[in-house]
Amino acid sequence: MVELDKKLDSKPTSRDVARMAELRIRNLQAFSELQTFNDSGKWKYKHPLIIHMSERFQLEELMKRNPERFLKEYANCASNVKRYRSYLKNKSRTDKRESDKKNLQKHRERQTIFENILNENN
Repeated sequence: MVELDKKLDSKPTSRDVARMAELRIRNLQAFSELQTFNDSGKWKYKHPLIIHMSERFQLEELMKRNPERFLKEYANCASNVKRYRSYLKNKSRTDKRESDKKNLQKHRERQTIFENILNENN
């Protein structure tokens, strides 16, 4: 961006201006990703360099490549939600209550991603 900025000061071209705008957008996306990670410990997965790392992206790719496996994963996720819900009602698992709550939340979020993907494709 520094080199491009020097070109823009002396002889700006429309191509250089467009390139500078693209770089600025990516720079702002990177800063936003880092700020979110710094604040919450989680990535937003919006920047082009890490978007492929998001679970949603991976599940969308699985749906395109192997719909049968996608549906099997969805069924497993739904089973996990049921399992952890029943664990929370089980009085013999009071010592594992916190981890069961965290796992239930994780699987509910994943189930929501599955359902959103299915709804968007219908």
